[in-house]
Amino acid sequence: MWRDILEIQRSPSAPRLSVEDAAILYRDADFNLLRSVAYERRKIMNPGNHVTYMIDRNVNYTNVCTINCQFCSFYRPPDHPETYTQTYEQISARFAELEEVEGVRVLMQGGVNPELDLEWYTDLIKFLRKEHPSIELDCFSPIEIEGIAEVCGLSTLEVLQALKDAGMHGLPGGGAEMLVDDVRLDISPKKGSADNWLRVMHEAQSLGLTTSATNVFGFGETALHRVKHMDRIRELQDQALEKGWTGFTSFVAWPVQLETNVFGKRNKGTNRIELGAGPSEYLRHVAISRLFFDNIPHIQGSWPTMGLDVAQMALFGGADDIGSTMMEENVVSASGTEKTCALEIELQETVRRAGFIGLRRDSDYNLLETPDVSIDPQAFPSPPPLQPSVN
Repeated sequence: MWRDILEIQRSPSAPRLSVEDAAILYRDADFNLLRSVAYERRKIMNPGNHVTYMIDRNVNYTNVCTINCQFCSFYRPPDHPETYTQTYEQISARFAELEEVEGVRVLMQGGVNPELDLEWYTDLIKFLRKEHPSIELDCFSPIEIEGIAEVCGLSTLEVLQALKDAGMHGLPGGGAEMLVDDVRLDISPKKGSADNWLRVMHEAQSLGLTTSATNVFGFGETALHRVKHMDRIRELQDQALEKGWTGFTSFVAWPVQLETNVFGKRNKGTNRIELGAGPSEYLRHVAISRLFFDNIPHIQGSWPTMGLDVAQMALFGGADDIGSTMMEENVVSASGTEKTCALEIELQETVRRAGFIGLRRDSDYNLLETPDVSIDPQAFPSPPPLQPSVN
């Protein structure tokens, strides 16, 4: 059955992939053939021989959080001795470091901090817009927006409008994890239902804020759960496009990191379940997402969790973007990831060795002028170049 489904998906005019058929492909399809068809779909949706990346950095402005997600090793409860909230000046210093390397975007996220009111956030955005006018501010997450709304007694839409008026450019897709409540409410019972995340994202899109969709998988869920997560996102994208909004610019997924958190430690003893995901399963997930999302233009490879070599392989299985330099990352890394920053030369070389041309972009996927990056051959021992899968 999977062969028939995949053969239909080869056509540029293939009908929309259903949830049921996507789950069949996820479980049963030949790995190389699936990736080959996803690669062809990527070339249809993003013609040309280029792969994009962004010069940006993460700023995690506070680790105070009341949500207590079991898979998160970054957060600290409000009364913990290791809590921090950075000052405006400390945050600004990180922006200045990004400006030195021609960066264009900061992704700023933290926890749900009950001590910070809306004015703290709007004043921060105004301060950063004044001090660093060339840097796009993609800030917070739907759950942080809900937390701010609860603290100040406003609706989430009112909070988003205030942040946009202050100069916020986009709302990243953090906190989605799994938009299937059977899974979601087990791993993050305080985070609220999938409907909450989707509603806040819909409100952000209605205001013209740049949004992206994310997915953390590997909590012991089924292939059908994973596809149902994608389906919730695809449905919301349909609604956005019908209204003439941009909606989600991209989809990025990665396996949960479990080395040092409660969720990983609870999975012991006789009732152990298979958690996380290895490279093959991750690459299968990328391929399915490219075939499933006929209405989201870009699929991003995740090098921070999978490594640059696996992210490179994702370029032959549906991904057209290799992420960003990041410079700093504290949330995923707290759960076990070791590499949290990539030089532009590393991204360029990873893309070049795959046979593509690396081009800079901004967070709206507008292409930017990309300088020639000189490559020291001694810095990158040369494996043979990867080739796309063929049947």
